[in-house]
Amino acid sequence: MTERVKITIFSDYVCPFCMLAEGPLEEATKDLKVDIEWKPFELRAHPTPTLRPEDEYLPAIWARAVYPLARRVGVDITLPTVSPQPYTHLAFEGYQFAAEHGLGTEYTHRMFRAFFQEDQDLGQPDVLQALAEEIGLDGAAFRTALDDRTYRDKHQDALREAQAHQIQTVPTILIGDTRIEGVPSPVQLRKAILDTQAQQLVPFGGTCDVNGGC
Repeated sequence: MTERVKITIFSDYVCPFCMLAEGPLEEATKDLKVDIEWKPFELRAHPTPTLRPEDEYLPAIWARAVYPLARRVGVDITLPTVSPQPYTHLAFEGYQFAAEHGLGTEYTHRMFRAFFQEDQDLGQPDVLQALAEEIGLDGAAFRTALDDRTYRDKHQDALREAQAHQIQTVPTILIGDTRIEGVPSPVQLRKAILDTQAQQLVPFGGTCDVNGGC
């Protein structure tokens, strides 16, 4: 029986390259048995100031790297005008709620589209609640969880996991012994998955032969 391969993706909802990694991931895994888990990494945690799109840095890096890559992979993506960019801890606490209800991946995809295609402010609880409702979550229960900070500790545990893996850049993708930083190609991803799958099929330990030798 073919073993399922676990893929762990560390990302931040305000990272355009994380959204651009979705396409290669989908293409590489469409006929393979995988379990995909999104993990948080806050690029600029509170109270570190977040970036402002009217400053020089963001337009420059989007012109130099984001837009060219988006054109190559065929993704409609635009530098959001939300200023300053939102902190993402509340959105990630919402992810924990979504994951607990079996909609973690759907929630992650919706966050990316909301920020990079719809210019929505992911730091606002009202916005997060509306997006959660769109993917089928109970909006009232979701909002209560945000207001009460129900998943704060679980989110902090996830951040400590990122620290344990020495995550410094997103996206970072872990597949078995393979670590990929940045947006991968489908070929690169598929090779890592198949290599991991093959390693999982290798028996552990030794064997005995028909003559009784062990």
